Amino acid sequence: MTQALFFYYFSGATILSAVLTVALRNPVYCGLSLLSMLLHVAGLFVLLNAEFIAAVQVIIYAGAILVLYLFVLMLLNLKSEERFLHSRYAIILFFTLLIGGEFLLAVLHSPFSKKVGEISADQIIQMGHSQTIGIAIFNDYLLPFEIIGVFLLGGVIGAIVLAKDIP
Repeated sequence: MTQALFFYYFSGATILSAVLTVALRNPVYCGLSLLSMLLHVAGLFVLLNAEFIAAVQVIIYAGAILVLYLFVLMLLNLKSEERFLHSRYAIILFFTLLIGGEFLLAVLHSPFSKKVGEISADQIIQMGHSQTIGIAIFNDYLLPFEIIGVFLLGGVIGAIVLAKDIP
C-alpha cells in the first residue's frame, strides 16, 4: 500500500513537472521544474529497487546536465517575454496526449509486456546491482554501448568546436 502511494506521488509529480518544464514562461523556472522532474524519476527508480540507476540519474542528469542547461541560460541572457506561452498550442497538446495514450496502451498490450529477464532476483542480490548491470552491458549490449560512446564523443568534439569560436 505504501509503495503504491509513493508510486502515485512520484509519477504524478513527474508528469506535472514535465508539463511545467514546457509550459512556464521563465527559463529559470523551467530549469527548476526540470530538476524536480529528474529527481522524481530517480525516486521511481528507487521504488524499482534500481538504486544504481537512481544514483546515476541524480548525479548525471540532475547534476551535470542541469548545470550545463543553466550555463546556457546565463550565456543566452533570455528575457521572459521572448518565450512563447504554449497556451495557444492546446490542439497540439491534445493530439500529443492522445498519441501518448495510444502508445501507452500499445505498450501495455504488447506481447513483450509480460516478458521477464534472464537473470533472477537471487542472482541480482548475490552479485549486486552494479555488477549485474555491468555484465549485461558488456555481454549482451556491447555494440549499442560502443555506438553510444561514439555519439557522446561526437557531442564532446562538437562542444569543443563551438566553444573555440566564442571570443
